[in-house]
Amino acid sequence: MFETLTNRPKSVLEPMDRISEILFALIMVLTFTCSFSVAEAGREDVRILLIGAMGCNLAWGIIDAAFYLMGSFSMLGQGILKLKALTGASPTEAHQIIAGALPPVLVSVLSPADLDQIREKLNRVSGLPARPLLRKEDWFGSLEVFLIIVLATLPVLAPFAVIVNARPALRVSNGIAVVMLFMTGYAFGRHAGDRPVRMGLAMVILGGAMVAITILLGG
Repeated sequence: MFETLTNRPKSVLEPMDRISEILFALIMVLTFTCSFSVAEAGREDVRILLIGAMGCNLAWGIIDAAFYLMGSFSMLGQGILKLKALTGASPTEAHQIIAGALPPVLVSVLSPADLDQIREKLNRVSGLPARPLLRKEDWFGSLEVFLIIVLATLPVLAPFAVIVNARPALRVSNGIAVVMLFMTGYAFGRHAGDRPVRMGLAMVILGGAMVAITILLGG
């Protein structure tokens, strides 16, 4: 939390953030394509599908980008409040504030002397904003969220735009979606330190289950 006030992040979005956004975009677009009946579908039906799916993900891309900005703003504000609380806190209170901002595993190996050193260094930090202000990195992050959701939608919808017959278009679209779900799970497995291939297969199953539940609930 404190580092967001003084350090510029190396990456606007963390890998897990990107993976989550791609997965969500795929589930959203699959709720449209998997509920699409190709038996008597004409070009007008395909056009409605494309507009509906793209419009839905465009809208959610904007909403999710706004949520990202809200989260960034809140994190910056919390960091400022905690640093201000440190200035007038007793050593014990300061230790509690610092410990609350650190991972539990890290706190478990820090001694009171270590926490005192951290407190002294934090008290010497200068040039901090008086109130939270969104930075350039935050706006780039929200743009990246929007683009991930929109761009992850395009490969699944592209077959309907280039293949005249709706039935083979749906098959190609589903194949692309399965590959993308597998790649998303593979990336998640590598990031989590688990077996990527197994996680890729699990993501295909999980994604399919999520889509089925969404369709059954009227999503």
